[in-house]
Amino acid sequence: MMHLQRASGRFEDRKFTDFAGLLRSGDLLVVNNSRVFPARLYGHRSGRHAQPVSPRNPAAREFLQGRVEVLLTRRLGPLEWQALVRPGRKIDVGEEIFMGETGLAPGEELAAEVIARGDFGERTLRFSPVRDFFAAVEKLGHVPLPPYIARPDRPEDRERYQTVYSSAEAKGSVAAPTAGLHFTPEVLAAIRERGVEIAEITLHVGLGTFQPLHVANVEEHKMHCENFSISDQAGARINRALEQRGRVVAVGTTTVRTLEYAAQQGQGRIRAGSGEADIFIYPGFQFRVAGALLTNFHLPQSTLLMLVSAFAGRENILRAYGHAVEQRYRFFSYGDCMFIE
Repeated sequence: MMHLQRASGRFEDRKFTDFAGLLRSGDLLVVNNSRVFPARLYGHRSGRHAQPVSPRNPAAREFLQGRVEVLLTRRLGPLEWQALVRPGRKIDVGEEIFMGETGLAPGEELAAEVIARGDFGERTLRFSPVRDFFAAVEKLGHVPLPPYIARPDRPEDRERYQTVYSSAEAKGSVAAPTAGLHFTPEVLAAIRERGVEIAEITLHVGLGTFQPLHVANVEEHKMHCENFSISDQAGARINRALEQRGRVVAVGTTTVRTLEYAAQQGQGRIRAGSGEADIFIYPGFQFRVAGALLTNFHLPQSTLLMLVSAFAGRENILRAYGHAVEQRYRFFSYGDCMFIE
């Protein structure tokens, strides 16, 4: 773990086991408790002009054409999802996609129709009703591991690719909020022993977190929406910390974006509730809530790096990242981290 002090620009190499000792009594640690679900599905497509066929009919499966990969990225309604599909260019509005294998019991298969296209290759899918959608996804789906992990997902990834504080009631992310992967129950206990409260909020990680910049002028970049939720209890804790001039320590960029979006909507106070966050934070942004940030190391041309640069200062980040490269810090989701205060 690198420790960066914004005011002086100084940084030093530490271990994550030092993190609790860098917190102060009266700090409030805010974490994203969203849980990753097996959002990658494999199936087959029908021809664009084919007649609708039932996935329950084995004979009809002979008419299905082509293997399809579907990555669910954001729930839009009871039966509608935003998704990335591959091969994307061949799958147009009106296509039907059938996910699962023969021999599934009625109500366990998944079938969806493509009802819309998005600006960056995503599709909107409308699923046929099933008894329990998430139960079917748990049975058929695969953990969407980062693309640089060049192996199929394994059963143990369903727990390993989660934060220790992820909540079963907060299922909905397609990627782990990776700054939280460093925590263990022992580290959390040490944090509480220092008199630091912990508040949990939820932001379901989707395309908004990973979509790279597509424009030369950052002000023209449009963020994807991501669903978030802040409970009454969490909102009260955060507002109390702000009123008492305590320090709000955000774990991860997803937490920062949720907090700052909620503060914008509440004129400086955190308003409890649910919604869709599409805030884009880049240098020049005025932070209202986050007073310190634990984050992993991010790639160039990413909105994540823009956020970190806005928080710590561009020159500070350039120097710190140069040092990280020299010292062979690990980047990406399972990489090392930086504590910025």
